[in-house]
Amino acid sequence: MKTVVLFFASAVLAAAQSVSVHWEELTAGDFPKALEASNGTCAVPFGIIEKHGPSGPLGTDLINVRYTSELAAWQEYTILFPPYYFGQIFEARHQPGTIAYSTKLQLDLLQETASEMARNGCRKIILINGHGGNNALLSYFLQIQLDSPKDYVVYAVSSPGSESGQNAAAAPSKPGVDGHAGEGEISNVMASRPELAHPERASQESGKKLNRLDLPASVQTGISWYSNYPNHYAGDAAAANAARGKAATEASAAKLAAVIRAIKADTVSPRLQKEFFDAAQHPLTTKQ
Repeated sequence: MKTVVLFFASAVLAAAQSVSVHWEELTAGDFPKALEASNGTCAVPFGIIEKHGPSGPLGTDLINVRYTSELAAWQEYTILFPPYYFGQIFEARHQPGTIAYSTKLQLDLLQETASEMARNGCRKIILINGHGGNNALLSYFLQIQLDSPKDYVVYAVSSPGSESGQNAAAAPSKPGVDGHAGEGEISNVMASRPELAHPERASQESGKKLNRLDLPASVQTGISWYSNYPNHYAGDAAAANAARGKAATEASAAKLAAVIRAIKADTVSPRLQKEFFDAAQHPLTTKQ
């Protein structure tokens, strides 16, 4: 029996290595093989199109999350959905190049995407978030998955952006340089697309926090981010470099691969979700 299991595992690994991790690159004939190799697990690297200070391309978050996800997917095979950037970025609407879709479209498109992925056999869908502005959107999206029965489970995970705590090579050059479009993010861009990063332009704008609101620290408004960072830039990207980005990205990818592995092995979430949906059809019979 052990020999049979090992042979099957080797066959699945070989199948995974023979096909792309990118959904859009697979042929229709190869897609079922890829799905089998991924154990029905598919991922959506979720970025955004927004200003990234004077140094980073508009697609910084999309570029970084897709690159990290690709490295992870080759370590723990999963199918990656095509570039997805239809998230929440209203706070940057005043900056050139920002694409801010309406709230309804964000939710409808995310739900339609998950439903279509499930129709194509994805039983576990991982939303890998690479943009801070998507955090609240994804938290709400997970909860509304319980509004009607589904035969698939949606997971959300934040792609680690900095490994400076455990990896000296990924550490910032000095305190305070990391943040939106700061040294960490631009270094990560330089790991995969160095021609798109411009750390030499970092000083053209200020990334300092302005603290323009006179409110208690526990209070937040929709204008809070703008009040602190009107340039949509936090930190200092001047010392960004490819070596730091490579170290951080590779460490992040290894962690993400472990997360994907755990999700692929997860049998409890699907069981409990079905249990919940069954109980929700007959709430009066739920034991009190």
